[in-house]
Amino acid sequence: MSSPLKILVFSHRPEVRETIITAIGRRPAADIGRVEYEEAGTIAEVLMEMDNRTNAGAVDLAILDGESQPTGGIGLCRQLKHEITACPPIVVAIRRKDDRWLATWSQADAVIVHPLDPLTAAETVADVLRNEQLPVHHS
Repeated sequence: MSSPLKILVFSHRPEVRETIITAIGRRPAADIGRVEYEEAGTIAEVLMEMDNRTNAGAVDLAILDGESQPTGGIGLCRQLKHEITACPPIVVAIRRKDDRWLATWSQADAVIVHPLDPLTAAETVADVLRNEQLPVHHS
């Protein structure tokens, strides 16, 4: 049996992290299997977890709160996509549907909108995990 996929959830507000985790659940889709969550309340925690890509227990997907303070998940997503080689997929949680263009600018792999619909949020995360492009190794 394979180990569960690891999802990093970032927000400076614990209640937002809890809302995201509750909406997606421990098993976003039957074919994905169980997931485990790592919570981050600061940018430093996110950077440490995301930079840990090559080690066991690496993040398979990150969900960043676009409204987080002082640095929001949208800007952080763009930074991570530019600075981390083989950056794991990132989903940005936003409050306004009109902010989707910002999430596109940030190079987010997907967007979820508060208030989170559990079916849509779980389906979005499952789709991103299914579509993650694995590196091709040439011999």
